Amino acid sequence: MKNIPEAILFDLDGTLLDTAPDLVFALNQLRKENGLPDMPLVSIRPIISYGSKEMVKLVLGIEESDVHFAKLRERFLALYQEHLADATQFFPQVEDVIAHIESKNIPWGIVTNKLTRHTHPILEALKLYHRPGCVVCGDTLRTYKPDPAPILHACKLLGVKPENSIYVGDSNSDVLASKAAGSKTLVALYGYIGATENPLAWGADGYLDQPIDMMKWLSF
Repeated sequence: MKNIPEAILFDLDGTLLDTAPDLVFALNQLRKENGLPDMPLVSIRPIISYGSKEMVKLVLGIEESDVHFAKLRERFLALYQEHLADATQFFPQVEDVIAHIESKNIPWGIVTNKLTRHTHPILEALKLYHRPGCVVCGDTLRTYKPDPAPILHACKLLGVKPENSIYVGDSNSDVLASKAAGSKTLVALYGYIGATENPLAWGADGYLDQPIDMMKWLSF
């Protein structure tokens, strides 16, 4: 693969955007509705990359086998939809990185497990919707990360080979999906990674302490 990739793909939550405040707000609203006190952001932040099911399980202390689980998860998703972009913002320097990638005419896209109904309004609110060459969400296909299909689909949409692309994410499922797709992988260490996790053991091609490190790592 060339030093400068043909395309760069990004995860959304914990990589491009800090969505944690709004997610935690919605989860605490769910807890209040169920007679529970608020949980601090620090307790929820590390599992955000695992998705809504894991978040609901954590904050309510229930399992998916619970007869009320599906209804409670849908309630959380509805609460979140009402507060998608109240406090969500770009991680520092992300906008500079994107502008630099665009200045080099390198196509880029988003591959996220976030639902379309949440992803598109957030991108609109942050004036980002029309900038990526593709946006593949968790319900775009019949499967989602760590399955490689969404990354393969994004590469097809951008007209590039997976082996000539780079995927940037903040979870092991991102690395697994990227490696299975044949793409190079960078891990956003600034993202939603728990204290007990060891991202250096995930086998990625590179690690970013902050978004701006991407330009240093790629040397462009």
